[in-house]
Amino acid sequence: MLAVYDDALPAVYGYLLRRCADRRVAEDLTSETFLAAMDTVRRDDEARPTTPWLIGVARHKLADHWRAMQRTPEPVEELPEPVDDHWEVHLDRMLAHYTLARLSPTHRAVLTLRYVDDLPVGECAAHLDRTVGATEALLTRAKRAFRAAYPETESHTGQPGKAGRGGHA
Repeated sequence: MLAVYDDALPAVYGYLLRRCADRRVAEDLTSETFLAAMDTVRRDDEARPTTPWLIGVARHKLADHWRAMQRTPEPVEELPEPVDDHWEVHLDRMLAHYTLARLSPTHRAVLTLRYVDDLPVGECAAHLDRTVGATEALLTRAKRAFRAAYPETESHTGQPGKAGRGGHA
């Protein structure tokens, strides 16, 4: 476990930070990921952790976090603090994270699993403990909610409009 830790830590933390946009939550989930991995390695002598395996564990920890958030959502009132990046890309990312944070935890989870993690609908359904049909319907509602929640801004033509990539989810 120690052999993979130094290489895997930045990858696991980065994976979680990009998906939850809250450093504190990403740090907590990173810790939970490595603790769960250590428990597995202690119980199973055959277990050989790798970075992709740890990211899979992190995905499950994040899904667990989203399920817990469904029971106790936290309101979001302002844009998150910027992370070092190119300004336009960073602005798009901030607006997307801000918009996702304003959605219900269920909508946030399904959109992140499908479009950030690029998982097929069937795998999203498995992570969310739903049927494929229910997940497809949830995706439709979540995309509609994302478009409705995306902040209105002035476009480069001076006309009011959606910011970023035209408001697409």
